[in-house]
Formats: sequence, C-alpha cells, structure tokens
Amino acid sequence: MSILALYCSTRRQGNSELLADIVVEGLNCTKIHLMDQHIEPIQDFRHAPEGFKPVHDDHAKLIRTMLNHDIFLLATPIYWYGMPGILKNFIDRWSTYYSDMTFKDRMSEKEVIVVMTGGDDPQIKGFPLIQQFYWIFEFMGIEFTHYIIGNGNNPGDVLRDLNALSKAEQLNHQLRMQF
Repeated sequence: MSILALYCSTRRQGNSELLADIVVEGLNCTKIHLMDQHIEPIQDFRHAPEGFKPVHDDHAKLIRTMLNHDIFLLATPIYWYGMPGILKNFIDRWSTYYSDMTFKDRMSEKEVIVVMTGGDDPQIKGFPLIQQFYWIFEFMGIEFTHYIIGNGNNPGDVLRDLNALSKAEQLNHQLRMQF
C-alpha cells in the first residue's frame, strides 16, 4: 500500500504538516505541497455543449499521482473555518473528470485521511469542515477512514497538543500494521 500526502498549507512546516508527518513517519509515502503546484480555478462548463476544456496546469498530473496511491492524506490548516483556497481549487477541479466514470470508480477504491489544525477551538469550529469532507468523499465513494484535528495557530503549536500527537502516533501504528 502507498500513501500520498497532500500538504495544503501556504507555508512549509506548518502545524498540519508537522502533525501529518507523524502519521506517515516510516511509511511508503509520496509528499506533495499543493502550493508548489499550479492549479487553475474551475471554469464550469458542465452544461456547455463542448463540455470542459483542457487546462494547462498541474492538476491532471496530480490526479494521475493520486490514482496511483491507495490512501491519500490531506494535511490542511483551517483557514477562516474552512479549507484553504488551493485545496478547494484542487477538489473543485475533480468535476472536470466526473463525466469519465472510470475516475469516480478509481477514486472509490481509495481511502482518505484528513489531518487538520487551527486555532480558536478547532475541535469544535473545525468540525463543519470535517462534515464537508465527509460529504465530498461520500459523493465520490471514497472511504473516509480517519481524521485528526489539532490545536495550533503559531508555528509549532501543535507539538504541544498531546491529544492530537497521541492520535497521530496511534494512526501511524495502525497504518504500519496494514502495510
């Protein structure tokens, strides 16, 4: 089994990345920072006679990479009580592949883990984002196996969240047993 970790922050070594790195430590994992990828926002041509037009960016390459992994982990900060724009653009663009039923079929073979961090009571105020992920993954038939919400606003804060660290270590242990 292989894991694709998508780091969805706009800074390196942010709290969500630090927590996700504990989850994937010692595992077969490909790591990609979405901020290093060029992903155009969606232009909705679902109902246009010609359909979606090709977009010359990194999205298709990322989709191919994602489809070549068994599990994908989204490591995301909570920005204004939601997901960062770069992650939203990435997910919105899934619509361009939706008419290709092999995409949905292949996605339904995947498992997803969400690791997210934020300040301002993230276990409560970040939960609507977990619900949004749940509905996205249910729509795609993707198994949403785990999530961890860590408390961290300033750089490194999450390393003091003993509950989140414990959950990340436990999940790492579970994943090691699967591999």
